Amino acid sequence: MTVVRSRRRRHDRDDTVRSFYQSALSAAEREDLPQARDIQGLDEEIAVLRLRLRSALEDHPENMKLMLKGIEMLTRAISAKYRLSKDAKADLSAGIKGVLKEIGGRVYPEGLGDIAGDESD
Repeated sequence: MTVVRSRRRRHDRDDTVRSFYQSALSAAEREDLPQARDIQGLDEEIAVLRLRLRSALEDHPENMKLMLKGIEMLTRAISAKYRLSKDAKADLSAGIKGVLKEIGGRVYPEGLGDIAGDESD
């Protein structure tokens, strides 16, 4: 029962957030919003930031404040792209352990029975 309520509250909250932001969007932006929600990753955003930074530098080469702000935004986006979630870190760690056990077990069968203290894999 609490799981259902929790899911319902989260769904209600997501709907509230969506409707809150939708009111600030133009009709064309609201139409494009479902497509924007489906995009994964930051590659396109990073590319747009690079293009905008280049345009700002061409149009206003003397504006150091604008240049620094653009570089800061680009740096943050690139940093966010390479940050891993906890689940992604756990998956990566499990994958690496599996590879080490498989390859290491062939090279040194008696020495890799316990990688990082974990024999449950």
